[in-house]
Amino acid sequence: MEESWKVHRRRHHSLKQYLCTPSTVSTSQETLTSHRIQHTGEQLYSCSQCGKSFSSQSALCNHMNIHTSKYKCTECGKCCQNSNALARHRRSHSGEKPFECTVCSKRFTQSAHLVAHSRIHSGDKPYKCRICYKAFSQSGNLNIHISVHEGDKPYKCDMCNNTFSRSERLSSHMTVHTGHKPYKCHMCDKAFSQSGSLNSHMRVHTGNKPYKCSLCNKSFSQSSFLRRHNRRVHSNRRLYQCPFCGKMFKTNIEVKRHVRIHTDTKPHSCRHCSDRFMWYRQLKRHLLESHNEGTWLTCNICQKKFVENRDLNVHVRRHEGVKPYVCSECPKRFLTASEMKRRQVVHTDIKSFGCILCDKSFKEKRTVVNHFKRCASKLSVSDMLPIC
Repeated sequence: MEESWKVHRRRHHSLKQYLCTPSTVSTSQETLTSHRIQHTGEQLYSCSQCGKSFSSQSALCNHMNIHTSKYKCTECGKCCQNSNALARHRRSHSGEKPFECTVCSKRFTQSAHLVAHSRIHSGDKPYKCRICYKAFSQSGNLNIHISVHEGDKPYKCDMCNNTFSRSERLSSHMTVHTGHKPYKCHMCDKAFSQSGSLNSHMRVHTGNKPYKCSLCNKSFSQSSFLRRHNRRVHSNRRLYQCPFCGKMFKTNIEVKRHVRIHTDTKPHSCRHCSDRFMWYRQLKRHLLESHNEGTWLTCNICQKKFVENRDLNVHVRRHEGVKPYVCSECPKRFLTASEMKRRQVVHTDIKSFGCILCDKSFKEKRTVVNHFKRCASKLSVSDMLPIC
């Protein structure tokens, strides 16, 4: 009895004296034993009715409720482990969503789903990778990320030999070869290979943009768009270098794409013919022009056609005279972020582009290219040859 009191008191004071190598600490020997089973994978407790095994006695007790039909759904007959699980299950029949987001009013059937959703608005990422310290808003995303470090990719595509760490990613990848798109938008008939892509697409029709930039208050329909916006507009960090030409990039993905220029890699293949392409947008244009597959994006003002939505948006802004990008150093406005960046160079003294034939440096790439042509025309061939 006294030992139970000591364990209980330690929970209040967060005193954890039982250490699991290398980092986890527990309040009692029993808790430590249960925790260690997570590492060993032992299943010590077996169900006498179906033979299923569990790592803890409490998990077995919850499981036994399924056999006793104590918590049984009257709609479909499903048996749940406890009253809370039954209450959650009943909402799947009633459609009730009692948990509402105070920011965007989206509703959820479970409080845990609301908590995970709220991190979209708060930017909270409590789950951190112990290897590279990258943070995630959900534990499941962290578990997926860990496989990147482990390097284990047991799922192999039979058509192109690409390998994947999860079977779901292989299944998603296979749609590239099959072209199967079972998820269709009921508003514009556009089809998608994944349900998540359809959900993201629906925001085009609803106008919902739940991902807001904390620096400029611009909103986005997808979290990936917000991350890309922060990298391209607000960040100047370039940590990744091209091994061929030394050019620096903000992300590793940008380096991989850039390297194709040097290696002439063409990863995008047409499923109708033998043509291959370096860029996905080239493949999309080829499918539209040569095989009549896909949908052209047409400007409703001048009827000009585009392959990608971002190109159409920039084009429409030219018609409307909208310039959403403002220079941080002066009040001048620009049509695109790249135009704004070129302008911001004027306000700095940094000259990042140097001529390899002389000692002159320049702020802009196009300036050094024009200078190089003039500089090279003044030199003889022998002057430009390396000294042996």
